[in-house]
Amino acid sequence: MIRIGVGDLELRARLEWERAPATVAALLRLLPLSGSLLQARWSGEAAWMPLGSLRVGVGAENDTQRPAPGQVLLHPEGISETEILIPYGETIFASKAGPLRGNHVMTIVEGDEQLAELGRRVAWHGAQAIRIEVLDAEAPLATRP
Repeated sequence: MIRIGVGDLELRARLEWERAPATVAALLRLLPLSGSLLQARWSGEAAWMPLGSLRVGVGAENDTQRPAPGQVLLHPEGISETEILIPYGETIFASKAGPLRGNHVMTIVEGDEQLAELGRRVAWHGAQAIRIEVLDAEAPLATRP
């Protein structure tokens, strides 16, 4: 399990090993990640964590433009910068350069009832501190179960 902490909100996510093994492995190499979670201006009801020019070394895998709430995407570099997208409502992934697709890398399975509050905070109060980490450091998540 992956823990996503946004202020006092705690979400837990299941990795999508079956559908996106290369993307999951790339994400695990990056963890723990800390940064800012911002309202996604072009994508509707979603928040994003910018990762800039970070190269994650994966291409399209289990990619989508229309993730459901709680379907977390990792967008590798391309026409837009590398980022993590957390949809909290109706989302069509895009940037000022146009439509985007991201790899569905994990799904929030606990705390999903807090997604609306997460959205309210980024929309009305601005950037929120976020930390993404492996929940159980003793569990061997770096290898496929």
